Amino acid sequence: MTEETITDLAAARWATAHDPRVAQLMSSLVRHLHAFARENGLTEAEWMAAMRWLTEVGQISDEKREEFILASDVLGLSMLVVQQNNRFGPGATPATVLGPFFIEGSPELDFGGDMSDGVPGTPLYVHGTVRALDGTPVGGAVVDVWQADAEGAYESQLPEVDEARLRAKYTTRADGTYCVRTIAPLGYAIPMDGPVGRLISRTEISHYRPAHVHFLLNVPGYEPLITHLFQEDAPYLDSDVVFGVKRELVVTFTEREPGPTPDGGRSDVPWCEAVYDFVLQPVSDQPVSDRPASDQPS
Repeated sequence: MTEETITDLAAARWATAHDPRVAQLMSSLVRHLHAFARENGLTEAEWMAAMRWLTEVGQISDEKREEFILASDVLGLSMLVVQQNNRFGPGATPATVLGPFFIEGSPELDFGGDMSDGVPGTPLYVHGTVRALDGTPVGGAVVDVWQADAEGAYESQLPEVDEARLRAKYTTRADGTYCVRTIAPLGYAIPMDGPVGRLISRTEISHYRPAHVHFLLNVPGYEPLITHLFQEDAPYLDSDVVFGVKRELVVTFTEREPGPTPDGGRSDVPWCEAVYDFVLQPVSDQPVSDRPASDQPS
């Protein structure tokens, strides 16, 4: 083994993995990592600092905080993988990152049910229709929603909160319509108290995200959709730290006076309305040639 031969030796060893895809990924990873070390003349001190940083990322992660996902997000890797794996047709709602704050098991609410449940903030109604690319309404679609509060915090960031907060699942009606009742979110900083935040703080990178609400739709017969809706004119739309903003996902939060609301009720205070139709990509409509290599038939 020499400095010149170690890369080929290590790649060859990993190419013996029993799963062909694992063999491909790991041998390629070895070559790219070694190329990075050579290109930058990586020192032992820098290598040790990287190992300690990765250790800290793992140590701070738990079921509510995914620091490795956050690291992937701020490096742009998450959005790259999202875009490679969600090449939807024209007119379909584009996908974006899942983010580190998704939690399984959100409570189920009826049409217009209030997922804010007393959390202070300006009432916000997000409503519209879920439909297929050909315009067919998609009834019975589960719409999983989660967001930050009016101070920019998620439940997982609040030690005193041990129950579902500002997240819920809604099911579209037969005509594909849905209505989410919540509060207007605030743009927020990514967690800066961990290893990812400390690294960001050593740069001029903005650590803020624009105001948004997360949506996940996983409907049989359609490609899964993970996406956001961003508030028009919100700060940081042009500098989102996780690169998640797309023009098609920016919507107007229209201010309304007290009165009738989209769920058929009334609001005694001023409220905001956002109207958006989610358009799903049928599984059979995505050309095989446009899918990632791992999804193509062998």
